[in-house]
Amino acid sequence: MNGITPALVAVTIAVATAQAPAPSPAPPPGSPGIFKADAELMAALRKATEAVPDMSTSAVANTDQYRINIVRRGKGAAAIAHAGNTEVHYIIEGSATFVTGGTIVRPTGAGAVATIQEGVSRHVSKGDVVVIPANSPHWYKEVDGPITYLEVRFVAPAK
Repeated sequence: MNGITPALVAVTIAVATAQAPAPSPAPPPGSPGIFKADAELMAALRKATEAVPDMSTSAVANTDQYRINIVRRGKGAAAIAHAGNTEVHYIIEGSATFVTGGTIVRPTGAGAVATIQEGVSRHVSKGDVVVIPANSPHWYKEVDGPITYLEVRFVAPAK
């Protein structure tokens, strides 16, 4: 056989089907909430950026109801869409060409990244806010030096 043994298959299946730990529950109503100081968030972001300069995050709060992070991108990235999750991006610093809507195109070949066809392209910079509806393609196509933004991702209830 080509190096694939029944034991290797069993381990691969076990790893693939293992459940990730459940996210923490959101603070209950009436609780004091979650607080993170700017210095703490930025120190975590700097440390993460040292390890992965192209995209790093500093968690504000990630629960079973929402994900809130400070995100730093050092360069553009592949197009993406989040099933069932609406996102808000508030640009803290930097600027970029940001594309939303349209259709994700996934090219084949080494090094090829997903792009968006027929989306709306905007130049975003400090102070701008983008709301990305659930399942909507979005893409930081070009980054003018690093861009940092607050990302809030949540499940938008159906009407």
